[in-house]
Amino acid sequence: MTSCRHNAGVNEPDDLQRILGYQGAHADPANLRVVGPEMVVVPFWTPDYCSTIIRAAEAVGAFESSPDDPVPGHEISLAAISPALFSAVEFDLGARVWPQLQEFWPLIDYYGVRDVFVIKYHMEGQTELRLHHDVAQVSASVKLNGGYTGAELEFPRQGLDNGVAAIGELLAWPSMVTHAHRSAPLRDGIKYSLTIWFELPASMQ
Repeated sequence: MTSCRHNAGVNEPDDLQRILGYQGAHADPANLRVVGPEMVVVPFWTPDYCSTIIRAAEAVGAFESSPDDPVPGHEISLAAISPALFSAVEFDLGARVWPQLQEFWPLIDYYGVRDVFVIKYHMEGQTELRLHHDVAQVSASVKLNGGYTGAELEFPRQGLDNGVAAIGELLAWPSMVTHAHRSAPLRDGIKYSLTIWFELPASMQ
């Protein structure tokens, strides 16, 4: 977390401790709910912790697109913010979220995560994301903030968008065939979201 330690962009005095210790992240437990065809929502982070993650991502200041990414976005991996944070989130997903997903999709097994990253949409930079699939076993998105218009995460085939999830809730879906998705154009403000790609089984890598 060296980058955040030396960057004044972290506004709260306890942000570093909260990030490194994964403190105050867990939302109140609640049951998984089905929100659409093969789409579920699971409580994940508190809104306050979502704000902490945004401040930490901005403090690192490395939102960028990879030239090798077929669907490039302005994003930063949690591993770039803090390897300890990435490890804590990976463990939390396996211990607290995956068992609920596995009850809904019984034949999935947990192999860790391919990546977890914050993606940023703003009027001076990236404003939308084209229709695509993810290369993952299961994908998920967490809305990190409000106060913007547009930029809904849309699933045209399912007739659904991420308006079904509140800030801090994790929306999950099967990744590679049926659930193509896109981010609609941002019209005002700044949107931050967390994207999670659950790792494929070894036989599929």
